[in-house]
Amino acid sequence: TGADRVSAADAESMDYLDAKNLIAPNTRADLLGNALVLIAPASLKISLRIAPGFGLAEALGGGRLALATPQSVPAGRYGKAALTALGVWDSVKDRLAQGEDVRATLAYVARGEAPLGIVYATDARIEPKVRVVGTFPENTHEPIVYPAALTKDAKPDAARFLAYLKTLAARTVFERAGFTVSGSP
Repeated sequence: TGADRVSAADAESMDYLDAKNLIAPNTRADLLGNALVLIAPASLKISLRIAPGFGLAEALGGGRLALATPQSVPAGRYGKAALTALGVWDSVKDRLAQGEDVRATLAYVARGEAPLGIVYATDARIEPKVRVVGTFPENTHEPIVYPAALTKDAKPDAARFLAYLKTLAARTVFERAGFTVSGSP
């Protein structure tokens, strides 16, 4: 048996499934959104204003920037895009502590192994050992959305669950976790 419903970490992944004709027509919806943030260990008193040409490399001192692997992890792709748009990618691209996912990246900073890192706002929110230094402007990267859809062979329960994810009750849970919710219930 296969999956009845699929949720993706980014639009690109859902586009791939759609191109392979694996999702049911007219069931795809962008359910949630997120923000990309720069974090530091909670004890590190660093202050940076995220803007074009900002001093990220200097702020790292002798340390590395924690970032999920840009070649394979959506958060890493968003981070690289944001740093490129701000004109600072070249100054830090050889100073990365690459995590296999966002949680590994978050852990590098939480443990003090990296002085700064880039993660989703929702992940930073759940780790008391880090603090948000700043939020990357939305116009520096593709929108961070989490789409969902039914597979072509989805059972009725999957359709009901997807409908539930669009209700006010689900919206409240998602917003409490720090997500932005697309559309209205």
